[in-house]
Amino acid sequence: MSSLGPGQKQDEAFPAGDLDYPHYLALHRHLFQDVYAWAGEPRTIRIGKGGNWFCYPEYIDAEMQRVFGELSAAGHYSSTSAEVFAAGAAHVLAEINAIHPFREGNGRTQLAFLAILADNAGHGFDDDELDRDRVMKAMISSFSGDEAPLTRLIQDIVA
Repeated sequence: MSSLGPGQKQDEAFPAGDLDYPHYLALHRHLFQDVYAWAGEPRTIRIGKGGNWFCYPEYIDAEMQRVFGELSAAGHYSSTSAEVFAAGAAHVLAEINAIHPFREGNGRTQLAFLAILADNAGHGFDDDELDRDRVMKAMISSFSGDEAPLTRLIQDIVA
């Protein structure tokens, strides 16, 4: 499985966990502990991009618990077809992206989590499909409610 972390962390194995919110926080901490003192901690400031606000910090924990509860209820999309996995994973990533739990490093953490999720579900993960422009366009579309481009991207990654 690929490690999508910055610097030397890209060569280290991702932390083990239960594909839940604490695991997601640990993944961010793993990827960015050498860069940010607050790595692995949800943000406490309001941020936005392109005129859109991400989840206000006072709601981050509850929203992340909700998303990861839904992921758990779906069995982490384990042993599903690439199509079912891609649609479910796209929805999870779209939700996490809209929450944007960290001040920095959200995108890289999302992609690293996707790699872990795909591996857990028995799918491959083709890093060559991670074209920056395509990923950005898919994430922007998902923020606007259109998860189809993100679903197609994930299908290409796990196929």
